[in-house]
Amino acid sequence: MNKNFFFTAAAFAAVLSVNAEETKKVATPAAAPATAVKAPEAAPMDMATALKIFSYSQGLMMGQNLSQANAEGQVNSDEFLNGLKLGLSGAKNTLYTDAQTQQAVGVLQAEFAKKAAAEQGKLAVTAKKDAFKDMEVKKTASGLEYVVVTAGSGAKPAVTDTVKVHYTGKLLNGTVFDSSVQRGTPAEFGLSQVIPGWTEGLQLMEKGAKYTFYIPSALAYGERGAGQSIPPNSDLIFEVELLDIVAK
Repeated sequence: MNKNFFFTAAAFAAVLSVNAEETKKVATPAAAPATAVKAPEAAPMDMATALKIFSYSQGLMMGQNLSQANAEGQVNSDEFLNGLKLGLSGAKNTLYTDAQTQQAVGVLQAEFAKKAAAEQGKLAVTAKKDAFKDMEVKKTASGLEYVVVTAGSGAKPAVTDTVKVHYTGKLLNGTVFDSSVQRGTPAEFGLSQVIPGWTEGLQLMEKGAKYTFYIPSALAYGERGAGQSIPPNSDLIFEVELLDIVAK
């Protein structure tokens, strides 16, 4: 049990003091009328009652933090309470070894990953159906999938080229995480400077073409994700229009 989880008496007193001062600021308006009725002071509280309330609030907070996991059957409440009581007593864990605990965590992580992959698969089916609109879907050897919304003409860009495009990027749940269309300004970049799915996909397009790409996570941002907008292991949908091949 992490001993830092509980306040020390001094820290707890400091928190109570700060909260009391903030309450006074809110409860007493700057221009309160002279005839305002003074609020009754709180009844004195003994140490036993204070510790009871504090202990209850700490347990409630821990339970609320674990409530979602518990609702999904990921926490055994009886065993959790057994471990909590043992930790509070200061006794050492003699029931399970560290190796067993690490093994249990590994088993659960694998199961969670399996469920996440299954959910990702369901989202992928729905997302591709919505994005591709029953059009002919083509797939490359790398796993990149695409449909030709509008054919172009002329040369196709090479990996050494810089291109000008309009695009909209979406997560499988339909959330738009980036869009030059919404900004109203086309994007320019070298094909060697973007994610593999873009590098490969843009080389399939002719100037003026519009494609919709389904880019697997491995050809996008993989396990690292991208900031707060793109979670790790996210497959992506991109609607792309190749406006111009700017330069070699």
